[in-house]
Amino acid sequence: MRMKAAVMEATGRPLQVKEVDLQAPKAGEVLIKIEATSICHSDFNALHDPTTPVPAILGHEGAGIVKEVGPHVTKVKVGDRVALNWVPYCGVCEYCISGEFHMCETAFEPMFNGTLLDGTSRLVMDGKPMYHYSLLSTFAEYTVVPELSCVKLPPDMPMAQASLIGCGVATGYGAAVHAAQVKPGTSAAVFGIGGVGINAVQGARIAGARQIIACDVKEQNLEIARQFGATHTINVGKEDAGEALRALTGGFGVHYAIDCSGNTKATESAWMGVRKKGVVVVVGAFGSSMMIRLPAGGFHRMGKTLKGSFYGDVQPFRDFVTISNLYLESKYKLDELILNRVQLEDINAVFDSFHQHSCVNVGRSLIEFSSQVPLPSFGGEKAGRSYV
Repeated sequence: MRMKAAVMEATGRPLQVKEVDLQAPKAGEVLIKIEATSICHSDFNALHDPTTPVPAILGHEGAGIVKEVGPHVTKVKVGDRVALNWVPYCGVCEYCISGEFHMCETAFEPMFNGTLLDGTSRLVMDGKPMYHYSLLSTFAEYTVVPELSCVKLPPDMPMAQASLIGCGVATGYGAAVHAAQVKPGTSAAVFGIGGVGINAVQGARIAGARQIIACDVKEQNLEIARQFGATHTINVGKEDAGEALRALTGGFGVHYAIDCSGNTKATESAWMGVRKKGVVVVVGAFGSSMMIRLPAGGFHRMGKTLKGSFYGDVQPFRDFVTISNLYLESKYKLDELILNRVQLEDINAVFDSFHQHSCVNVGRSLIEFSSQVPLPSFGGEKAGRSYV
């Protein structure tokens, strides 16, 4: 089938909106009509990463409607409304068996190679294969994804808000609720109030933290954090975060600190700002040459924990639905995370805004696709067929 997509043809170059071909789903795969996709800073990073294979279709935060299923698909059916998970798991490795699905390695080799799970592509441009991105490639009218990338939504969950859940929202929420395991009545600090950090604030609020301290260099981000549940703020560009956290907690330090910044200095400040037996969770990605430096004196007496968290330790089939239901119960803010709604042709303007230090980054810009996009047809076969 022919469809419109934003194509990455070269590193650092603007995306080109083009007509490309999408092949039918194979065994264990699902055809999705994308209703909405949000634009994450990770997509911007991929555009400027020379290791990203090209030509490719980026995008990994999306929601849509199942239009066709391949053989052996049992978890979704035609017509289901789904949010997309970019880290499907195998279900049989040591980590999956123990319930740590976020640690499964199944998706990573094909993800880095720009293919689907079987090592091949369903995308074609000018008669040649294209590359997928994070197994999803949501910057297009349609996409073919693994079955385990499809999380069924509550029937009244709106698509635009659902598209936010798959990466930044789930990661921040999970970092607080699952990785840190914030307890009611405790104190938590969040470093880096962007698309992930603002949801760590929300996660800490949902978990029942009494004191939630947002830490950032942007005053506007700190003010926004208060709207999502922060009780206090620290501008880390103006004061020592470790000292400020201790001052706000009677000299003890916070129980939990979640670093979403990708800055090792923030991690070091977080370590200094947690109390004995405190927990520091790092979800921000560091460069390979960066180093974290912690004081060794008295280390053994502190009982602190420093841990990394990938994808916020979430289980998508549990947590995507939990977040959706919290939203529908007016307990989780998603509407407020939508910065603006744009068309696919506007995508480069959104990417350009990532260069601006002063731009608001607490949330996402959304691409919404017209409901008038025609249904697909592969080789003259009836669209929307379902294999059983």
